[in-house]
Amino acid sequence: MSAFVAGIDGGQSSTVALIGDERGRVVGRGTAGAADEIGADASSTALRDALHGALEAAMRAAGLPPQTHFAAIVAGVSGYEGRLFGRPPELATTRMVLMHDAPVAHAGAFNGAPGIVVIAGTGSVVYGTDGTRGYTVGGWGYLFGDEGSAFWIVREALGELMHGGDDVERQAPEARAVCEYFGQPSLRHVARAFYAGEIGRDRLASYAPRVLEQGRFRSLAERGAGRLAELVGDALALGAHPAVSCVGGMFADPTFSKNVYDSIAAIGQAVEIVTPHGEPAAGALLLAYREAGIAAAQA
Repeated sequence: MSAFVAGIDGGQSSTVALIGDERGRVVGRGTAGAADEIGADASSTALRDALHGALEAAMRAAGLPPQTHFAAIVAGVSGYEGRLFGRPPELATTRMVLMHDAPVAHAGAFNGAPGIVVIAGTGSVVYGTDGTRGYTVGGWGYLFGDEGSAFWIVREALGELMHGGDDVERQAPEARAVCEYFGQPSLRHVARAFYAGEIGRDRLASYAPRVLEQGRFRSLAERGAGRLAELVGDALALGAHPAVSCVGGMFADPTFSKNVYDSIAAIGQAVEIVTPHGEPAAGALLLAYREAGIAAAQA
C-alpha cells in the first residue's frame, strides 16, 4: 500500500492541509476555518473541526477514501504551547505531532535550512534557527503584542480614529469607511460588536488592506514594519542565521513589504532577504515526511 503523510497549517483566519505520497509529491490540498484556541474551553471543537475539515478536503482532492491511514501528520497551530484547551483532533495516523505554527512556517520558507522567518498575518511572530536551535521572539498575541500584524494595524488605526469622538456627522471619512465595512452605524458600535464577539479577530484583521491604502496611516504601517525588524534583530542577537524570509498576508502589500525590508536593512547587520521556498503547510508536510522517516521528503 502507498504511504501518505499530511502537513497542516492552522492559522487564526484559515487552515490549510497538504497530503503527500511516498514519492514526495503533493497529491491533495484542502482548506477550512481558523484553528487557534484563544478563549476556548474544554467543550470547544474549533481546532478539532479546522484540522479535520482541512484534511478531509485534501483527501477528497487527492481521491483518497475516508478510511485512509497516514504514516504521519504534523499540524502547526497558531499560539500552540504544548496544551490543548478544546477537544483534541482524532486523525487516523501512526504519528501525530502538534506544534506552534512558527517552526512550520520556517520549514516551509527555508525548506529545512537555517534562517529567520517573519510571519505577519492576522497575528505576528518571528522565528529563527542557527541550524540546531530555534528562537521565538514576539508572538505574544493580540493583547500583548502581534506588532505589524493585520489585527494590530487595524486596532491601532481604530484607536486613532476613536480619539476623534463618536459624533457620526463629524467623523473623518476613514471612520465612516470603517463603519460601512463592518455594517455598524458608529465606531462605538464597531467596538461593542467586537467585544460581544459579533466581529471576530479574523474579521477585524480583514480590514488591514484598507488601512494600508490610506495615507493617514502611513506612519502607523511604518511603525509596525519597524517593530518586526526589531524582532529580527532580537533573533540575530540570539544566534539565528542571518537570512530572512517573510510570509503572511501582510506581505501581499508591496509598500508594507518594502517598509519591512528597509527596516531590516537599517538594523546594521548583513542580512540576506530570501524568497520563501514554500508555504507554511508545505513546511508542515516536510516535517511530516521526517516524522515518518520517508526520504522523499528531502527532495
